[in-house]
Amino acid sequence: MNAHPFPKSDAGPRLDIAEVARAALPHLPELCRRWLPGGRQLGAEWTCGSLAGEPGESCKVNLRTGRWADFATGAKGGDAVSLTAAVHRISQIEAARRLAAMLGMGGATDGR
Repeated sequence: MNAHPFPKSDAGPRLDIAEVARAALPHLPELCRRWLPGGRQLGAEWTCGSLAGEPGESCKVNLRTGRWADFATGAKGGDAVSLTAAVHRISQIEAARRLAAMLGMGGATDGR
């Protein structure tokens, strides 16, 4: 009998979300242009109306740190993975997987 309630998956190497977030940081301006197209860069921030990407100033992404907030809804996060999850309405794990694939960080398929 396995004593651990969550047996280890045999799905492959674990995905390091922090590593994916760090790797995505230099690409954040490009990602914001793609995902939040109605926004614009003002200094070190991407500014738009919301996570839907329309024009406005209620949502801001710090392009140096990855921290972001949609001040109209109260949604906020600390990195590109959480931004990806919020914009696409997916889990953090799925967001990390998608970002890792976009960045060519293949092999990471499971974990936190």
